[in-house]
Amino acid sequence: MGNETQPLISVIMACYNAAPFVEQAVTSVLRQSLGNTEVVVVDDGSDDASPDIVQRLSETHPGRVRLKYLEHSGPYPARNLGLGEARGEYIAFLDADDWWREDCLELLLSSLQASKADLVYCGWQNVGQHKLDPQPYIPPEYEADDLVAAFLKGCPWPIHAALVRKPVLDAVGGFSERYFSSMDYDLWLRVLAHTAHIVRVHEVLSYYRWHGDGQISATRWKQVLDAVQVRRDFVQQNPDMVKHLSRDVLDILVDGQLLNEAYRTYWSRDLANAQKLFRAAFARRAWHPRDLKYLLPALLPPRMFRGIVNLAGTSREMNQ
Repeated sequence: MGNETQPLISVIMACYNAAPFVEQAVTSVLRQSLGNTEVVVVDDGSDDASPDIVQRLSETHPGRVRLKYLEHSGPYPARNLGLGEARGEYIAFLDADDWWREDCLELLLSSLQASKADLVYCGWQNVGQHKLDPQPYIPPEYEADDLVAAFLKGCPWPIHAALVRKPVLDAVGGFSERYFSSMDYDLWLRVLAHTAHIVRVHEVLSYYRWHGDGQISATRWKQVLDAVQVRRDFVQQNPDMVKHLSRDVLDILVDGQLLNEAYRTYWSRDLANAQKLFRAAFARRAWHPRDLKYLLPALLPPRMFRGIVNLAGTSREMNQ
């Protein structure tokens, strides 16, 4: 694609202590086959060499790489600052440790323009973590089915696997910063409330670098509760969009993940997360009588809960 007739795409990159990776991330944008791009890097108070690396890149590529600074506030305030600085008609997000295939933006923009959509998404691949399935993943063609039900099942794609018209993001106000661990999901739900004109590119174009699941595992309960809350907000704020779904279906879509994740963490012996999730499910009445033998012990103090679980496990082993 020639630059002369193509609109500008702004790539927003939040950066915090990403010195080993940020040059590769920025370079993956600069090397896009669609050349009419700018990278707005917002350094979120890094105390490593990240700002120096980006500053050097901005001097080497004046006008295409811009560096902004923010006192450490987290990725979502950084992305909102980047949105305010963006000059492009289209917006994409790329974290400072991820990268794209060289034709990523060209294929996304071409598909978006051809379909006159407001948002285009693609497949991605997680790399760097042996516990994850290393196979590339292409999400379903959501627009061919019930979009609302599909979005309520979970976050449809990661932040780095989509291209959006900037007026859409302006209309929804960018990232809300309400539920920290589900802000991507919250954004896509609010975009869905604004427009259903989306389209998929059936290719893997984006690569997500996984650094380990220790921190994520420790806060899994918070991620699940935040996701439940953004779904509840969507249902409450958009009653006309969910009126075709029965009450039972809505309950499963909105709150069902609580018990599912509680059991998953319980059987993997992640008892700290399991207990919090069982308690949340009990408080929200998102359970059936058969669940009480797991829910009621979770209401006890953590030490007693762990003791009961360990005792039950020992009893099962002795009976096998």
